Amino acid sequence: MHRFTRRIIFSLTLLSAATASATGIAVQVQDANGKVLPDTVIYMEPESGAPGGAKTAAAQIEQKGLKFMPLVTVVQVGATINFPNNDKVRHHIYSFSPAHKFDQKLYSGQSASPQVFDKAGTVVLGCNIHDKMIAYVKVVDTPYFAKTDGSGAARVELPAGKYVVKAWHYNTVGSATLEQVLTVKAGDLATAVFKLPMKPFTADDGSTL
Repeated sequence: MHRFTRRIIFSLTLLSAATASATGIAVQVQDANGKVLPDTVIYMEPESGAPGGAKTAAAQIEQKGLKFMPLVTVVQVGATINFPNNDKVRHHIYSFSPAHKFDQKLYSGQSASPQVFDKAGTVVLGCNIHDKMIAYVKVVDTPYFAKTDGSGAARVELPAGKYVVKAWHYNTVGSATLEQVLTVKAGDLATAVFKLPMKPFTADDGSTL
């Protein structure tokens, strides 16, 4: 058995064993060569088109070491994101993305206005002063979402039902979002494995890969 396949099976087995009584979906993500992919956004949309009504939580993207941290953030539609500047220099953050356009002039500390992300889509953040600073916000219209960890794994608890499971990474070829349809039974942890087509990573993309 291929070693990457063994790793996936082992990771999913651990997730299933740790949550034997949970109802949800465990996901493993890798590239075409079998390398695990952290910072992949996983989200589940009920096939009925009627997601549950969990409360929208706030998030934070700080600026530290001339970087946005975290590199990738996922929030539900309507969430507020704060942008504290913890550097000793001022930043000027902006987004030209259709899902949320804004322009936060030069500031330091906590003075930036929180932004409400009220439209589903992908938002790319930049800094007018420091060109290498970049971050990504994925805004999803469902309360069922997660981001893969360092082992490329993620788990989401949700009610039993049929779901379209989606996997998005900022560096996929053609900005592709892959999908799978899964049926989740009460008390079961369904599993999904995604292989994403990736572009080469560069030294300036903020990736930890």
